[in-house]
Amino acid sequence: MAQFRIKIAGTVFQVRSLFESTRDYCRQYLTEEEAECTIETCREDLDFEQKKAREEAELEGFRYRNFPDPYLERTAIQRKAAEFLFRRDVLVFHGSVVAVDGQGYLFTAKSGTGKSTHTRFWRQVFGDRAIMVNDDKPFLRFTQEGVLVCGSPWSGKHGLDTNVTVPLQGICILERGTENHIRRITPKEALFMLLQQSSRPLDPALMPKYLEMVDILANSVPLWQMECNLAPEAATVAHSAMAQSRN
Repeated sequence: MAQFRIKIAGTVFQVRSLFESTRDYCRQYLTEEEAECTIETCREDLDFEQKKAREEAELEGFRYRNFPDPYLERTAIQRKAAEFLFRRDVLVFHGSVVAVDGQGYLFTAKSGTGKSTHTRFWRQVFGDRAIMVNDDKPFLRFTQEGVLVCGSPWSGKHGLDTNVTVPLQGICILERGTENHIRRITPKEALFMLLQQSSRPLDPALMPKYLEMVDILANSVPLWQMECNLAPEAATVAHSAMAQSRN
C-alpha cells in the first residue's frame, strides 16, 4: 500500500494505491498541497478495468491480452480522477499534445495513424522551443479565458509527458497521405472525431454536460484536418497553419 498526493489539472488528489510502483509512475505530479479528493483502489477496480479493456479490444477488432495489475491500477486511478474532474469542467481527450512557444497543439486520429510520430517531428524540428505535454491522455480544462491543456502521467507506452498547463491553440485530425496538406474544418466536420476521442463520464446523468463541453470545444478551439506523410516537413506545414491567430 502506498499513499501520496498528486496534482492534476489544478486539483490535488490523495491517492491510496495497492502498488508502490504507482507512486513512481506519478512522480512528476507529486505534491504536498492539501488534497481536495481521495482516490482509493481495490481488487474490484482492477477487475473492472480488465473487463473494460477486453470489451474495447473486441469492439475494435484487436487481439486482447491480460494487463498486469499495476497497469490496471493506474488506469483505475485515471478513471476516478477523470470522473471527479469532469464535474470541474475538465475533459480527458485521446491524443498527442506538443507545445511550441507556450502554445499547445493537439493531434488526434485513429489508432496507428502516427500521432506520436508526428509530434516527435515537432520536437525534432523546433528543438528547445517544443515540449511534450502528453502523448496519450491530456486533460482539457475549460475556463472563462479558454481551453487549457494539462499534462498527466497517463501518457501512453512511451511515457512522454510534462507537468505543465498551456493554452490549447488548435486540434488537428491526422490522416495518412503522400503529401502534407492541412485545412481548417468546421465544428460539424470535426464533431464525430471529437466525440469518439473524448472520454464520456460513467454516470449517464452527466451526458448532457458532456455533450455541452464537446460543443464548447468544437466552437472555441480552431479545428484542422491534415493529410501528412512520415517526414519532418509535416511538422513545419502543420505549425505554419495552426500557429496563426485564432480568428
